[in-house]
Amino acid sequence: MSRYTAAEIEHKWQQAWAKADTFKAVRDPSKPKYYVLEMFPYPSGKLHMGHVRNYTMGDVIARHKISTGHNVLHPMGFDAFGMPAENAAMAIGGHPKEWTYSNIDTMVDQMKPLGLSLDWSRMFATCDPEYYGQQQALFLDFLENDLVYRKNAIVNWDPVDMTVLANEQVEGGRGWRSGALVERRELTQWFFKISDHSEELLDALDTLENWPAKVRLMQENWIGRSRGLQFSFERTDAGEPITVYTTRPDTLMGASFVGISPDHPISKEMEADNPELATFLAECRKGGTTEEAIETAEKLGYDTGIRVKHPLNPDWELPVWIANFILMDYGTGAIFACPAHDQRDLDFCRKYDLPVIDTFFALDDAKPVENTAFVPLKSEKVKWVNHFAGLEEATGEEAINATIDLAESQGWGEGVTKFRLRDWGLSRQRYWGCPIPVVHCDACGVVPEKKENLPIELPDDVTFDKPGNPLDRHPTWRDCACPSCGAPAKRETDTMDTFVDSSWYFARFTAPRATTPTVAEDAAYWMNVDQYIGGIEHAILHLLYSRFFARAMHICGHLPESAKEPFDALFTQGMVTHAIFKNAERTDENGRAIYHYPAEIEDRDGGTFVKETGEKVTVIPSAKMSKSKNNVVDPVDIITSYGADTARWFVLSDSPPERDVEWTASGAEAAFKHLSRVHRIASDVATAEDGPHGSDEALLREMHKAIRDVTLGVESFGFNASIAKLYGFTNTLAKSKAGSAAKREATKTLAQLMAPMTPHLSEEIWQLLDGDGLIINAVWPAADEAMLVEANVTLPIQINGKRRAEISVPADLANEEIEKLVLAHETVTSRLEGAQPKKLIVVPGRIVNVVI
Repeated sequence: MSRYTAAEIEHKWQQAWAKADTFKAVRDPSKPKYYVLEMFPYPSGKLHMGHVRNYTMGDVIARHKISTGHNVLHPMGFDAFGMPAENAAMAIGGHPKEWTYSNIDTMVDQMKPLGLSLDWSRMFATCDPEYYGQQQALFLDFLENDLVYRKNAIVNWDPVDMTVLANEQVEGGRGWRSGALVERRELTQWFFKISDHSEELLDALDTLENWPAKVRLMQENWIGRSRGLQFSFERTDAGEPITVYTTRPDTLMGASFVGISPDHPISKEMEADNPELATFLAECRKGGTTEEAIETAEKLGYDTGIRVKHPLNPDWELPVWIANFILMDYGTGAIFACPAHDQRDLDFCRKYDLPVIDTFFALDDAKPVENTAFVPLKSEKVKWVNHFAGLEEATGEEAINATIDLAESQGWGEGVTKFRLRDWGLSRQRYWGCPIPVVHCDACGVVPEKKENLPIELPDDVTFDKPGNPLDRHPTWRDCACPSCGAPAKRETDTMDTFVDSSWYFARFTAPRATTPTVAEDAAYWMNVDQYIGGIEHAILHLLYSRFFARAMHICGHLPESAKEPFDALFTQGMVTHAIFKNAERTDENGRAIYHYPAEIEDRDGGTFVKETGEKVTVIPSAKMSKSKNNVVDPVDIITSYGADTARWFVLSDSPPERDVEWTASGAEAAFKHLSRVHRIASDVATAEDGPHGSDEALLREMHKAIRDVTLGVESFGFNASIAKLYGFTNTLAKSKAGSAAKREATKTLAQLMAPMTPHLSEEIWQLLDGDGLIINAVWPAADEAMLVEANVTLPIQINGKRRAEISVPADLANEEIEKLVLAHETVTSRLEGAQPKKLIVVPGRIVNVVI
């Protein structure tokens, strides 16, 4: 009997797959295609078990589809631009390019032993000039088709990293990398016109039936369609009216003041000759632009002295305040405040002693809690006490519609549908990103670079010894000739947001070496992505931006119309977690907690200790694997100890894939023992000689049930359920007294069913049992429906609600015959003592109830 040697087996079959070009994707119109894609990684330099789980899930799908006759595209690449590489260069010296490509090499070396069915010939990194040069070509096409533009905008500015941050890169008012307090700054920025597509992006969510409902809801809320009223307040000083947009026009009779943004034209006009106001506005602009930053910041206000007339009563005047919580890029940059029904407005009015006017109460007349705004759901009915349309009891939705109708009929307002989604600012003031391919010429203005000059490559000879963008101080790269007139000009030194890089990589994989962004024939054949897999943390921006990019690429002729929604199915996997081991006896020199890697600790004497020092450790239950907490497990160590198939089997088996899975050493060891057992069973079957045996039918029936159940699990992402069935079938096979031919058939089928999860072991078993060719190319087994029909069924006999016995009967036996057999059963006759039952109910195929 041969021993299960994972390292030898896995190396052997990876070599065989590589030699046969097994996973090389070639366009073949004669076969149905299947495109499976996992969200590509950032090259941090270290693979973790979360990567293993994500890529193994995709690999199971890809391998199964190959076995069912599909032409599979399963590529891999790296999302390689961004600040971490620059930070590393600043911290340890060197160059972001060297750091990035070194990390990519390391991660590829870590990935390949997993035996993933990847077409490595299509691999690219977004920092490859061949990739970002085509991204620059896309930018120029977008510019030509009015999909991108340039304007002044208020941005989140990190004063340490000296770059613009997207809202999601601001955490608690601080830059996600530097930790510096973020400031609001006005800069000239490039924007994609994603807001022009708001309605289409929102409505198309209904077509994404194979996306998680929670992801579609998150996108729906982010796009944020709302219907409101737009109208103007007339100023008492004869200045320009102040136009506002509100989604709660029904509360207009509770107006306390009109608020404008610190960046509103009125604010800027007054700032010029008012030093006190200029100081106030400078303070406002220190805060970030994120909703979180605005909601949690102290409410600041400045009374402009301007007064406006209420549209329903010209004798009712309202003050105009500048308020730091009002954004210029939503609505009109001006609001009316109704503090009784908006907490933010109420906090502001309490601070500045402004009136609070109720417009409705709860139906039971319950008074609001002091200093708490009464904000019921729009669908909740309330009692109106202050509404100009004469409402008494009505929901907020009904009142909003009535208000808009009245305003339109009287001619002082207009119902308007707006979207929360803002245009996508793509400018970043950093070096390690895709250069924006435009030139600034004194004579011609902003001039697009010529496509024949692409790629505009980043210069390698930059330094990071000074803050800011090295491109700004690189004259030989920055200084150039105008593509239009030939005069001296300067390149745009802003680079693109890394979300741009990841918003079209899926399309590039269809023709990764093309000299155009895509190739029509390849895009038409491979798109869409049939199954996309990634983390829920990318549910909003990455997916939304990718959906926009697919539409923009279609407009520019780079994708077919059918690819406007690029991902047919989406699966969001859970995390891999692990216990945290915190030193209970000491901290570091700065008083911070010390965390130990799992390999550094041991359990003994009823406790957990550091192996080397014997210090006691506090064990914190399962948490997301994090380098900062040292609760990470190196996949390389697992593969070295147990093999890749063990790692794959464990991350798939322990919980449903959409939930978190906790990595434990005992779980990995148990998985290894099971695979060793499977190998041992297969070795025994391979060398067994036929002899006296029992019926083959029972084993073959269980085999066909396993085919049915495992196939269903794989096709529905129920990998843990498939593996549970495989455990059961393995036990059946091990105990079976069937003949050698039936056992060989069952073992070969077991290998095929395990192949998507444990491809190396399955190939080895297939060879042991003289399977034809590679198991990956063998046709996926089909369940014989006739073998799934049970000849007999076992029916529990329940007497007065308790299970007392069971009876085996033919599956098609009539109820009347079943009743006769039950009444003749010794357990039933002993309980009846010669009497007749009150009731006897047969539930076909399930149970018999006897009531005495």
